[in-house]
Amino acid sequence: VLHYWSMKELIFHAIFTNYELGRYEKPFDTDLIMNCAVSNVICSIIFGERFEYNDSTFKKLVRILGENEKLFGSPKLMLFNFFPRISSFVGTQKQIVQNYEYLKEFILKRIKYQRQAFDTNAISGYIDAYLLKQEQESAKAETYFDDENLVYSVADLFGAGTETTSTTLRWSILLMIKYPEIQKKVQEEIRTNIKQGQMPTVDDRRKMPYTEAVIHEIQRFANIVPLNVSHTTPSDVYFRGYCIPKGTEVIPFLRSVLYDKTQWETPYQFNPNHFLDSNGKFLKRDAFMPFSAGRRVCVGESLAKMELFLFFTGLLQTFTFYPPPGVSREDITLEPGTGFILFPLPHLVCAKLNY
Repeated sequence: VLHYWSMKELIFHAIFTNYELGRYEKPFDTDLIMNCAVSNVICSIIFGERFEYNDSTFKKLVRILGENEKLFGSPKLMLFNFFPRISSFVGTQKQIVQNYEYLKEFILKRIKYQRQAFDTNAISGYIDAYLLKQEQESAKAETYFDDENLVYSVADLFGAGTETTSTTLRWSILLMIKYPEIQKKVQEEIRTNIKQGQMPTVDDRRKMPYTEAVIHEIQRFANIVPLNVSHTTPSDVYFRGYCIPKGTEVIPFLRSVLYDKTQWETPYQFNPNHFLDSNGKFLKRDAFMPFSAGRRVCVGESLAKMELFLFFTGLLQTFTFYPPPGVSREDITLEPGTGFILFPLPHLVCAKLNY
């Protein structure tokens, strides 16, 4: 639906919208900035257009998406998952439902708006492409392309495509101010392979092994989704002498793989060398599975990888990040906050323009 060049331009528009960050070198919080930037890329994919950052509807959308991600991992909601009958006593569950209803209503309004303006010769986003498919299959007695599935799929794109990517980018900046020598080495590789004023492209990944290694290590070390979404066994499964009965809920524990001492040389350290061979070339690792594995792997993996590379290289090409005055490297904590995803604890960052 979205042309590759459009994706690149969208991401760099998001970066340069925050150009003022480096102009005055004042401390700022990366939370809202990253959430807005990534959410706008997703909005462009879904709706074919982006929002202004000061748009009240967009600001509320970003807020509830972030709020729900944090609420999903709260102790109250975990208790509700085990004992659903206590729902009337769990305010967290009510808030999540309210937020989802707002998101659903927002999506329905957008579908109505885009249906009224629909033009088969001007398909500009996911909803337009879906409406076109509905039109093409209108004569069929049965189709999966109904409005209900459209709402759910758009909600999934927002839920899975915003907070995970923006949180990974927040971890990337935090790790760069914690390890400035690594940031400097990435910037040197960027300068070597990408001309000043030229935007990075996905094709640059092949000639930038160190940057690729750093991005992969950020994902491994940050481990933002330690528990993957649950699945159910469709039949009895026999595994290593154990029987897992049909209908059993199975929750993959991704952290056990990403921090496995038998797979990683220094699992509890941030070490990009995990993904480099002895010649400095990028090294794929079987134990790297932040997107899970198999047929149930995250469907947004390709998009996320593209976004992470373009955002990360674009940010470090444009800015150098460092701690606020009075904050030393030792003061920077890498302990995560808890939720459905593990996010950096509140912190401030400074940035200066590289040119």
